[in-house]
Amino acid sequence: MNPPCARCKKTVYPMEKLNCLDKIWHKACFTCEECNLKLTMQTYKGYNKLPYCKVHYPTTKFTAVADTPENLRLKKQQKAQSSVINQPSSIRTTALPSPPRTPSPEPAPIPTRSVPPPQPRYRALYDYDATDSDEVTFIEGDTFINIEVVDAGWLSGTNERNGQEGMLPANYVEQI
Repeated sequence: MNPPCARCKKTVYPMEKLNCLDKIWHKACFTCEECNLKLTMQTYKGYNKLPYCKVHYPTTKFTAVADTPENLRLKKQQKAQSSVINQPSSIRTTALPSPPRTPSPEPAPIPTRSVPPPQPRYRALYDYDATDSDEVTFIEGDTFINIEVVDAGWLSGTNERNGQEGMLPANYVEQI
């Protein structure tokens, strides 16, 4: 008796069988729960016995509650103290006149150059064969520039090795 696929529920025959996360899958059905990117035994990350790509792997995120009543009270008190310190004094004192000062010449402004922030570069973690005309084929170790985030699972960029431009799966690369 051949078991059903965990994704499509159809029969899985031995030639197309993938046993992972305590489930049986068709190789083609072993995809990310979020973006349906095809995964392999080397590229998947399991969470609650479901496969995810590196980009969509659920992580525990801690949240901070900043506007509690106590924090708001402290913020208000701190602001009140700051304004008392910074207000001009209403008490006038008589001081002896100081000798006249000759104004010093103002220094010439220093010219500034705007330096663009460095462009992020990415390195391929795995080989990837393009499956669509707007995608880029690359090999492990290739580097990419001119990166733009298309969506959570895809980036757009230029392969430095061969100059090819196009889409690449975000979970196949890492920022360097």
